[in-house]
Formats: sequence, C-alpha cells, structure tokens
Amino acid sequence: MFTGIVKAKGTVHHLQAAGADMRLRVFSEELDWTLFDSGESISVNGVCLTAIDIRDDGFDTDVSVETLSASALGDLPEGAEVNLEPSVAMGERLGGHLVTGHIDCVGQIRGLDRDARSVRLRVEVSSEFCRYIARKGSITVDGVSLTVNAVSENCFEVNIIPHTAEVTIISSYKVGTKVNIEIDLIARYLERLLSVDGKSSMNKDFLRANGYA
Repeated sequence: MFTGIVKAKGTVHHLQAAGADMRLRVFSEELDWTLFDSGESISVNGVCLTAIDIRDDGFDTDVSVETLSASALGDLPEGAEVNLEPSVAMGERLGGHLVTGHIDCVGQIRGLDRDARSVRLRVEVSSEFCRYIARKGSITVDGVSLTVNAVSENCFEVNIIPHTAEVTIISSYKVGTKVNIEIDLIARYLERLLSVDGKSSMNKDFLRANGYA
C-alpha cells in the first residue's frame, strides 16, 4: 500500500527483455537503499513492483506481461526519469490517499496551461474509467496523489503546484505523454456495492442495514 507521496526520483538504468516480461533496473541516490530488503514493494510511476535485488544505488525488478499491457512502463526508454515511493509502514502519516499501485488505465496528457504559479494538467482517459473520477476527489497520476479540479466525459484536470513539479517527473510532461492512472480505491468498492450482476443492490433496506437510514 502507498500514499501517492513521491519520496524520490529515479532513472531507468537498464531494460532487458525476459521472454514476454521485462527486467527493469532503476538507479536513484535520493533514498538510502540499505534500509530496504529484497522482496519489498516499491511504486515505480504508480505501479507496485517487487524489488528482487537491492543495490547501493537502486534496485532491479521484474515487470510481468500483464503489468506491461496495463501500464505505460513498457514505453519507458533507458535514461527516463521515474517517480519512486516505497510502501507505507503502519503508523506513517498518510499525506496523500490510499493507493494500491494497481493501475486502472493509461491516460494521455492533452493540455498543460499556466494557472498562476501552478500548471493545470488536462488528462484524457477512456469514458469507461472517467465515470469513477469525481471533482474534488483523489486520483493518482504516475504514482502522484492529486486532487481533481474538473471532470468531463473523457478528461479530468488537476493543478500541479511548484513543489510537486519539482520533486516528481510531472515537470517533464508534454502533450501526448502517456501516464499511469489509478482511480480512487473507494470508487471501485462503491461500484461493487451498487451493482451485482448488473443490478443495483443499493436500496432503503441496504442503507438501513448499514446504518445510513
């Protein structure tokens, strides 16, 4: 589990095909890697990956064919910067929101506009997933916890303050950049509660039984 608060930036040092999967080597001097062990979960651009080899300057990880198909990690070239967040420990501050590291879809940057000292990003996602995004709700873009400012049929907008732009890879975005999107965890479970086999299970009896009426 993560919080969407990026702890460091890293660099893709090496990419190696392993059948249909991929071995990814990440370099970063912004974290003390002696504090980590092999087998730990680390978010790379919002994707939960298992560190199989920890080094003094970073780690290696395997990326499965399923993860490659569901995320934008397969598009990363060697030398690309990535957002890094180790899994959250019990008792740590939850500065962002609860993030699983399970990517829902790949979005695409459609606009970057100055908004006072911030930058307003417009991100396109399919309407299939945009329905889960709510104004003033939370969204994760490449592992960064952000607040949604506006939503349309297939786009949402977020504001990037200077600090966030500085400590993440968002400052490198251009129109057309592909990004990993994770919708708010609550939205997933709400849909499950509201619909079983295509039929709504939310009624007065349900609300009463769960203390809402």
